[in-house]
Amino acid sequence: MEKKKLYKSEKNKKICGVCGGIAEYFDIDSTLVRLGWILFSCVAAGIFAYILAAIIMPSESSIAK
Repeated sequence: MEKKKLYKSEKNKKICGVCGGIAEYFDIDSTLVRLGWILFSCVAAGIFAYILAAIIMPSESSIAK
């Protein structure tokens, strides 16, 4: 049995071929990988922004004085 290798796709690429390579590795449609990557990026950035805002923003009790 031949061992699979993860690589950037040369034939199924939009920017650099990363999503196409992942799709080929898992034998799924590259559109699904691209959509998943977009959703992951949106959620991860949203979570990061929320944590950052929670650290930086002052509490209501410190402003109301």
